[in-house]
Amino acid sequence: MKKNIYLMTGLLLISMSSWSQPYILLQSTTSTKNSGLYDYILPQFAAETGIEVRVVAVGTGQALRNAQNGDADVLIVHSKQRELEFVANGYGIHRHRLMYNDFIVVGPMHDPAGVASSHKIVESLNRIARSQSIFLSRGDDSGTHIKELSLWSLANIDVQSHSGQWYREAGSGMGVTLNAAIAMNAYTLSDRATWISFANKQSHKILYQGEPPLNNQYGVIIVNPDLHPHVKINEATIFVEWLLSDAGQRTIAEFKVQGQQLFFPNAH
Repeated sequence: MKKNIYLMTGLLLISMSSWSQPYILLQSTTSTKNSGLYDYILPQFAAETGIEVRVVAVGTGQALRNAQNGDADVLIVHSKQRELEFVANGYGIHRHRLMYNDFIVVGPMHDPAGVASSHKIVESLNRIARSQSIFLSRGDDSGTHIKELSLWSLANIDVQSHSGQWYREAGSGMGVTLNAAIAMNAYTLSDRATWISFANKQSHKILYQGEPPLNNQYGVIIVNPDLHPHVKINEATIFVEWLLSDAGQRTIAEFKVQGQQLFFPNAH
């Protein structure tokens, strides 16, 4: 009988210990999650601080809406203007630069629009539009989708007037969009980290890259506890300060896939 009591007491203590472990909720982009970045950096953060970070990976637009509704302690997203608006409207405390990579245009190896020989991103997009080659957009209000629409605008092309024709919308995350683009022999815009981590490239490859308009900056924001008192401000502050510290920035830089660095810290 005593053994049973001791066993039950021990199990209860273990259970209570797991309940009491501090954690925060991070709303983040699918690109950072799918790349494997969090699997690499978050265990190191937890080992140093004892704080667990639970990640909800959605598009930037949805992440911002979730955080606006109080369903987050911290945000990591990549749409600077919308991040600044989020803070200006009182939903976040401050936006910090965190890291960057870039966007790339991927497409079929035979490249029917001749994107690979273009010299500017606007030229690449015009070639796709003129040839009416299929372009598959994420179409999901993500940071990648927002960037893509800004590039079409830069090229002075109204893609909505071609929706359902050569311009198609997946309404999905980057991985699903890439799989669909490959099945359709279509072009698409991807963040480099997802593409490097993506296993089903088949005959698709990078056709255009390396121009400033394709830069992909990530920001980190603590949700405002004045609007949402349940926000774990102490733990959230510890997490953000760690990300911005030399140790956190070094840990981000050390994350590699196939020997390639996926994110470049630039908090400082």
